[in-house]
Amino acid sequence: MKAFVFPGQGSQYCGMGKDIYENFPTARTMMERANDILGYSITDIMFSGSEEELRQTKYTQPAIFLHSIAVASLLGRTDIAMTAGHSLGEYTALCCAGAISFDDAVRIVAKRGTLMQNAGQQNPGTMAAIIGMPDNALDALLEEAGTDGVVQAANFNSPGQIVISGDIAAVKKAVSLAPSKGARMAKELVVSGAFHSPLMKPAEQELAAALADITINNAEIPVCMNAVARPVTDAAEIRQNLILQLTSSVLWTQSIEAMVKSGMSECVEVGPQKVLQGLMKRIDKSVATSGVDTAADIQSRL
Repeated sequence: MKAFVFPGQGSQYCGMGKDIYENFPTARTMMERANDILGYSITDIMFSGSEEELRQTKYTQPAIFLHSIAVASLLGRTDIAMTAGHSLGEYTALCCAGAISFDDAVRIVAKRGTLMQNAGQQNPGTMAAIIGMPDNALDALLEEAGTDGVVQAANFNSPGQIVISGDIAAVKKAVSLAPSKGARMAKELVVSGAFHSPLMKPAEQELAAALADITINNAEIPVCMNAVARPVTDAAEIRQNLILQLTSSVLWTQSIEAMVKSGMSECVEVGPQKVLQGLMKRIDKSVATSGVDTAADIQSRL
């Protein structure tokens, strides 16, 4: 069984999608449609914007979504049995699976990016990667660091790779304590907010309202969702899980394990960079893993 997986924030790069725009007329039409919907040129930011501009959450999210969904549309999904996406990538997965239209997905992804950026300014926070620490030491670390503020696991990326999120003081304390709990490395990340933590609460109500304004259909192929780590097709459950996802942990390791249990033997990362391919190799080496990012990658599969 083959699955598509879609990357999240952090996979952006300067010039992303430009070769696809130039080589595939249908992708160019999609990208120009996104510019029209957004009311500004996201393609200018993708193709020639600075790294700093592209790193702004309000631009990062629509840029990664657009790159990924353009590639997915060119590949087609005739032999795809399941999809999943990491955080933002979940919206791409749902669009690919027919649960959200392209136009609505562009709108909701842009709204989500803006809301998350604003929440990061309203409730300043940060995130950190904890590498090589036994999973059973996590609760003790978070409990101890939590005396300095809110801190929780944001992403379970792969065995031994967890990202934590929360108040700056609490995250910094966790980073300093992590080596004593068995971590090989603990490093604060350059982010604009404490994503997937209660500090995103200011965005939750507005995101729920925005989701209420779009049509969500039952998914035509199952989407293994971040907040519950199991395949979902029901429209009402999809909507609820997207709201939950904002302040909940991304259960990526658990999602991949659930997909393997469902029969996934081949996994294609669709979109910029190779982050999810690297995680897949650490979660389950038995799954055949590849990626499609550039025009050349697409040509090789057509």
